[in-house]
Parts: sequence; C-alpha cells; structure tokens
Amino acid sequence: MTEHDTEPTAERDRARKEAGQDQPLPAAGEQPADQVNGAQVSTDGTPGAGPEVAIPELVIISGMSGAGRSTAAKCLEDLGWFVVDNLPPALIPTMVELGARSQGNVARIAVVVDVRGRRFFDNLRESLADLDTRGVTRRIVFLESSDEALVRRFESVRRPHPLQGDGRIVDGIAAERELLRELRGDADLVIDTSSLNVHELRAKMDAQFAGEEEPELRATVMSFGFKYGLPVDADLVADMRFLPNPHWVPELRPFTGLNEEVSAYVFNQPGAKEFLDRYAELLRLIATGYRREGKRYVTIAIGCTGGKHRSVAMSEKLAARLAAEGVETVVVHRDMGRE
Repeated sequence: MTEHDTEPTAERDRARKEAGQDQPLPAAGEQPADQVNGAQVSTDGTPGAGPEVAIPELVIISGMSGAGRSTAAKCLEDLGWFVVDNLPPALIPTMVELGARSQGNVARIAVVVDVRGRRFFDNLRESLADLDTRGVTRRIVFLESSDEALVRRFESVRRPHPLQGDGRIVDGIAAERELLRELRGDADLVIDTSSLNVHELRAKMDAQFAGEEEPELRATVMSFGFKYGLPVDADLVADMRFLPNPHWVPELRPFTGLNEEVSAYVFNQPGAKEFLDRYAELLRLIATGYRREGKRYVTIAIGCTGGKHRSVAMSEKLAARLAAEGVETVVVHRDMGRE
C-alpha cells in the first residue's frame, strides 16, 4: 500500500465533492441528478437551485475507410472541438454525459466511428436513438469516395482494406459500403473526397464548421460536367444543357462561366433567367422543409456538358440569390479547368 492509498477517507470524499465527482453517471435514458425534464434542480429537488448543465454539441464522423475521416477529425480539433477517435458507438451517450458535466469546458464533441461489423452498427443505431430521446443535437458527417479512388489510396500505402479478409481490396470496399448504406442515408452532410486533396477537404470542413454561430441552413452550389459523372454527394441536380453551349462560340470558348461575356451570353438565352427565378423559388420551398426536418446542409449540383460555361455561370447567379436570402452559401466549380 502506498502513502497515497492511506489518505484519509474524509479528505478524499471532500476532494471528490469539490471536483463534482460525487454523483454517479446517470444510466442510459436517465437525466443527471440535478436536472429533471430540462429544469435545473438542486439535489434536494428544489427547482432552480442546482448548477446549470449544458449539453454539448455532437458531431459523428463516419464514412468509407480511406475517404478522409482522420483529416476531417483533425480539422475539427483545430477548430476547438474535443475529438475522440474510434470510440465504440455504445459509449457515445456516456461521452456526451461527461461533456455535460464539464461546466462548459467541453462544449463541442466530435466522435469518429467506423462500422466494421453488424453488431457494431447495431450499437451505433441504438446510441443514436438514445441521444434522440434525450434531446441531444447531433449531426452526422459522412465521408464518401469512389471505388477507384479508394483502391488507389490503399494501394499507395500498401495496406489491406479492414474488411477484405482473404479477398481483394474491392471486396472489402463493397462490404463496407453495404454496411454503411443506412448510415449514409441518415447523414446530415455527405462529402465526396474522390477528387479532393487534404487541403481541399480541410477547406470544406472549415466552410461548414468554422463559424461561431451555426446558421439555419448551409448550401454548397456545385457546378460540374456530365461527361465527368454526377457528383455522388449531390442532394439536388439541375441540367443546364437545355441552353445553347458557349463552347461553339469561338470568341467565348477559351473563357469560363466566371467571365462576364460568357455569363451575359448564357443569361441572354431564352429560358435562362426564367429558370433561375423558378429554381430559386423552388429552393425556398425546399429549404423551408429542410429546416423543419432539421437538415442543415444541402448540396445543389448544376451541370452542363463539360462543367465550364453554362453550369458555372448559373451556379454563380444561384449562389448569389441564395446568399441574398440569408442562406450561407459556398460555391464549388468541380470540373472547371479540367478539359
């Protein structure tokens, strides 16, 4: 027995009480002893006499192995979030409880989880349901990537996919994608990292989480070229190929939709201004429903043949319209300069 072990019990109890550690953690589904139905109470049941318990914000980072979960987590850590990597899903509610008892020192928690088995996924689903019953505000960020990009990344580091077993990398990717299908559908924010480098992924995370106050709705307006494929993280897709292509105008071909002459050409075409007005009106209706349903992020993809002229011009105008209506908006031109 050490000298520390012989410390008088009364002194240890007093120290634990001063540190706020004399109360047991509530069981799953219960509220802290000093909080009943959201009201602050003292330990003797007197309303308003107990210390305030602030429930921390919670972000769950998940997605495909190799898609950038660690990078996303490091970005949130740099923004002041308390980040826990590879936390078993069953412990997420306990983590939130501990944050609530930190007297405001842990106001924002990010948890990185990967789903490598059916039981693991069931635990995550149970934990999310538990958090919902407690009224905890939580968001799910899902990192996505194409099979080709994931295979290339695993081969570059010469590591097997965690689920491939005795099979190939593509077998592990297919198994993980199937396991994560439901979680991806529940995600508040899906980021496709197929064509992103580390710095571009960090920029996307900064754009979504760097603000001190969370806006009601954040929108990413993304131009793209259909010949390069649909963006997998798009919530809404609009096709600008009904407008004449500036590519066939020799003096406009070298420029992009950011050029004033190209933009003027696009919006002088029949239907362009009408589309902008009506699509913006439709987005107002959709945004109202998103806010009502608690969805905070939306990716609007605007496409044309090559993602250089029409989609870029329309994306810029649409983003400006959304920003003027109070929607925090980020513009991304995915394929501009790719030809």
